[in-house]
Amino acid sequence: MLSEKEKRLIKDIWDRLTPVAEDIGSDALNRMFVTHPGSKTYFSHLDISPRSPHLLSHGKKIVLAIVEGAKDISQLTATLAPLQTLHAYIFRIDPSNFKLFSHCVLVTLACFLGEDFTPVAHAAMDKFLSAFAAVLAEKYR
Repeated sequence: MLSEKEKRLIKDIWDRLTPVAEDIGSDALNRMFVTHPGSKTYFSHLDISPRSPHLLSHGKKIVLAIVEGAKDISQLTATLAPLQTLHAYIFRIDPSNFKLFSHCVLVTLACFLGEDFTPVAHAAMDKFLSAFAAVLAEKYR
């Protein structure tokens, strides 16, 4: 699915953005909540207003999970196994939200990286995030 060059590019992008994981994650979550209001239902017990402590904290957790997955993409299923179970059986998240969120992450990355988010980087990241979303949804089958 991803060439070695694409895997390195993805890892390099996430390594570069790890220090701003909180900002990336909260921005992507906020985008999802605005563009897909139904996704807010899973967060009704939290303050999800822009830049709220809950949104920043959860956004950071998500980005750090993505970063972990990018370290060894060939082991994505093993890396995400605990999150698969958590989201499928505990949180009962509609798996379509993973795909919606991955699109919001792409938009956020484009905003944060600007010209560095080349078409090649965009395509590679889209493939990676699609795989990430698909792996999270595997427990629903």
